[in-house]
Amino acid sequence: MDKAAVHDELERARRTFHELLDGATGSDLRRPSAGTRWNNRQLLFHMLLGYLIIRALSGLVRLFGRLPDGASRGYARLLNAGTAAFDAVNFAGSRLGGTLLPRRWMRALFDRTIAALHRRLDRETDSDLARGMHYPTRWDPFFREYMTLADVYRFPTRHFDFHRRQLTLGR
Repeated sequence: MDKAAVHDELERARRTFHELLDGATGSDLRRPSAGTRWNNRQLLFHMLLGYLIIRALSGLVRLFGRLPDGASRGYARLLNAGTAAFDAVNFAGSRLGGTLLPRRWMRALFDRTIAALHRRLDRETDSDLARGMHYPTRWDPFFREYMTLADVYRFPTRHFDFHRRQLTLGR
């Protein structure tokens, strides 16, 4: 894995998030997004959430990556079975967070999260980054059946870039 490339992706996303938030008017943020049930502000929070969950996802890789393959395969099947509940929580959490969290707090939380990911990535060894597990592919189109920790670090920016195209800011 090219750590420098991931650091660059994280910084690009941070700059873009700032530009999107800073360039949006209140009416831009309240406008419905394209292809989701969220407005632009809620979708921006959902994009932030993609980075927030990396701490949990990386912890799961650290745990399941040390267990027999069948453990994470079974866990992924269990999570796939709970997709409807996950979707409901994911939707409601992004709606609530995007509605209640002030714009400046979203910006600060994004910055703190990216800074923490930079620090954490710098501490990862090649062995850590190669460790992997099975994932619930029904939860997100960017989850693959098997993902390494290196894949997990790349996930949130792919998620971010996908949802960025759904924003209707400035239209």
